[in-house]
Amino acid sequence: MVGPSLSEEDRAVASRRLKLGFVALVGCSGGLVALAAGATPPQALVAVVVGLLAGGALMAYLGYVGRQWRAKRRR
Repeated sequence: MVGPSLSEEDRAVASRRLKLGFVALVGCSGGLVALAAGATPPQALVAVVVGLLAGGALMAYLGYVGRQWRAKRRR
C-alpha cells in the first residue's frame, strides 16, 4: 500500500503557507477596493492593514471551527 505523499513537516509547511496566502489575499483585496473607490495611498495602506487583521481573525475563527468539527467527527 502506498503511504501519504507528504510528510507531516511538509504538510505543516504547506498549511502555514496556505493560511498566510489567504490572509495576504484578504489584506490586498481591501487595499485594492479602497483604491478603486478613490482612496488616497495612506487610506489604502490603512485598508490593507485592516484587511490583514480581518484575514487573521477569519483564519483564527476557521481554525477554531475546524478543530471543533474534527473533535465531533472522532466521537
